[in-house]
Amino acid sequence: MHMRIIGIDPGYAIMGYGILEVKGNRFIPIEYGSLTTPAKMPMEERLAILYNGLEQLIATYKPDEAAIEELFFNNNAKTALLVGQARGIALLACMRGGVKISEYTPLQIKQALVGYGRADKKQMQSMVKTMLGLREVPKPDDTADALAAAICHGHCISSRLNIFLK
Repeated sequence: MHMRIIGIDPGYAIMGYGILEVKGNRFIPIEYGSLTTPAKMPMEERLAILYNGLEQLIATYKPDEAAIEELFFNNNAKTALLVGQARGIALLACMRGGVKISEYTPLQIKQALVGYGRADKKQMQSMVKTMLGLREVPKPDDTADALAAAICHGHCISSRLNIFLK
C-alpha cells in the first residue's frame, strides 16, 4: 500500500496538520505544523486564513485521504461552536481539494496509537514521536494530534486491506 494522508486537528486559534506517506506498514513524515490565527482578528478572517492555508497544503502535497479529528464534547458551548466552524473549513478544504475524508474520535485515535482509549497526552505524543522516528515531540500539541489522526487512519486503512487480502 502506498498512500499520502493529511491529518487535521481542527481549531480556530491553532489548527494542527500532519502529512504522512504510508508505504506498507511504515509511516514517513512529509510535512507537519500548525496554522495559527491572531486572537483579536474577526472570526470570518480567521476562518479564511485557515481555509487558505489548508487549500495551499492540499495543493502542494496532494494527499489522497484526510483524517480529521471529530469534536469531543465541550462544556463551553461557545468554544464548541467556534471549533465546529474551523472543522467545517477543514472539511470544505479537503472536499474542494478532492481529498477523501475520514473522521475519528479522540478515543479511536488513542486506541489506534496506544491500544488504550484513555491514554494521556504524554503517552500519545511519545507514540507519535516513536512511530515517526522523530527526534522530539512535534509542537504545539495540535500538530502531534494531527499526526496521530493520520497514523490512526493509516492503521485503519491497513487493517481494512488485510481483511480483503485474506
